[in-house]
Amino acid sequence: MWLLFGLIAIVATFINLYLYTTGKDYKLAMAMGLSFTALTLCSEYSFVSSWVQVEDWAALEDVVPGMERALWFLTIVSILLNIVPILLELKNKK
Repeated sequence: MWLLFGLIAIVATFINLYLYTTGKDYKLAMAMGLSFTALTLCSEYSFVSSWVQVEDWAALEDVVPGMERALWFLTIVSILLNIVPILLELKNKK
């Protein structure tokens, strides 16, 4: 499920940027991009939680350290890409 949410977040983010460059209202796409980013994180947390419940420590040791860095990086990139239009609008108003 986290993969589906992640892909939707990526698509919504690119739609957000496309709508901004064409001068259309981008705020719904921005909200969708950020919302699906949050859903991706929650889904990944649930996924890891299931490994804890079945005490699959080997899977946790293999996946969690790398996934943590990836999730931090991708979440920061998602936030920055989704707020770029707002920052550019503020810059253009000055």
